[in-house]
Amino acid sequence: MSGKYPNRIKQLPLYDGRFDAYKLKADGAEVLFASYPAGTTIPPHTHDTDNYGVITRGELILIMNGTTERFGPGDWYHVPAHAEHAATFDVETDEVEFWFQPAG
Repeated sequence: MSGKYPNRIKQLPLYDGRFDAYKLKADGAEVLFASYPAGTTIPPHTHDTDNYGVITRGELILIMNGTTERFGPGDWYHVPAHAEHAATFDVETDEVEFWFQPAG
């Protein structure tokens, strides 16, 4: 798997989804250390989790609510649960994603 993460992170289980990631699970949340090759496009979709992420390398192009925003290293983003969104990665990108389960 690509991505410039410390060896300890690379020992975590792999996420089984639309992109490559190492997964750290916690009560009520999952933490993903994700890597996206240049040219990756994720089509519009939704999920039940409330997601936050921080870009550590590269750039996320996030399309949500008819708006396109770009996030680079150190930038945080938020995708609320059930919000339709899509993503593009023009350059090789790494990020840490926090997927929070709904409260209750």
